[in-house]
Amino acid sequence: MTAFRFVPQRALNVLLAAALSAGLISPARAAGQGASADVAALGRGINILGYDGIWQGYPNAPFRLENLTAIRKVGFSHVRINFFGFKHMDSGNILDDAVLRRLDAVIEQVLASKLIPILDEHDTDFCQRDVPECTAKLKAFWRQIASRYAGKYPALVFEILNEPGGNMTSAEWNALLGECLAIVRGTNPTRDVVVAVLNTEELPVEQLTLPAGDRNLIVTFHYYLPLQFTHQGAPWSATFSKIGPLSWGSAEDEAKAAADFDKVRSWSKREQRPIYLGEFGVYERAPAESRARYLSFVARRAESFGWAWAYWQFDHDFAAFDGARQRWNSDILRAIIPPVR
Repeated sequence: MTAFRFVPQRALNVLLAAALSAGLISPARAAGQGASADVAALGRGINILGYDGIWQGYPNAPFRLENLTAIRKVGFSHVRINFFGFKHMDSGNILDDAVLRRLDAVIEQVLASKLIPILDEHDTDFCQRDVPECTAKLKAFWRQIASRYAGKYPALVFEILNEPGGNMTSAEWNALLGECLAIVRGTNPTRDVVVAVLNTEELPVEQLTLPAGDRNLIVTFHYYLPLQFTHQGAPWSATFSKIGPLSWGSAEDEAKAAADFDKVRSWSKREQRPIYLGEFGVYERAPAESRARYLSFVARRAESFGWAWAYWQFDHDFAAFDGARQRWNSDILRAIIPPVR
């Protein structure tokens, strides 16, 4: 999760034009072609393992693989594994084999727990800051991952990059996305792949450019608007740490969120692309009643459109689960997965 950054919406530049003319990527238009049915199987999910010692070989740090059973038991269908691959690369951008073996073990445990794993490359800050270096590392990452999992774990879903944006324009993202998809499709021609809308408050889904013939793509966006509400009191931000308490839930609040979702829904229907709400959440300093109202509204709205979603996140901040007490935060869980009556 990274706060939205304001990015000027520049015209498509030479990079995009070159990619289009080369046939690498083309506008996402496929009227009459079916979108991936697998998005329905994803259903409700939760983000896990982004900031965890498991990658350094530490067990229960703080996530426990046995928590996957608890995740499945309360009604989640998938987990989004937030993997910072770049930090496990050497100077030649080769991934640490020991870390990859740990990733194998996590994926296998997720599958054994009857959950669908999404492998999300999560180096957001790096890629929003340094586009050329991100380009080299991201392509190297997917060459290795795509090759490693070719023919393995057919339920595993790839997610090319978490929250592209910052210094990366839509044109640059479309070009990089096209290159990464070509790498993945070389060894994984039919695997489901999640691709992101540029991460700005404008939700510029209409600027996303995809290979027209690739129908195994799931388009994702993240929703934390308004940031002043969802991030109020967040100590890592000089701005948000001083905000609050703010409430949410007026007719105007709901209308704004509904309009944002309707924009994505309209594009999805026109382009015949399935949608995945990969992150949403409210920091714990928000008033509890407003937090629950917001989470419930967002989750139910996504479900009403047939979208899969994943809550941010299992533990750490925005936490749905108390790792120290090994129990769910009942207010959050009830808001995103209401009890069956």
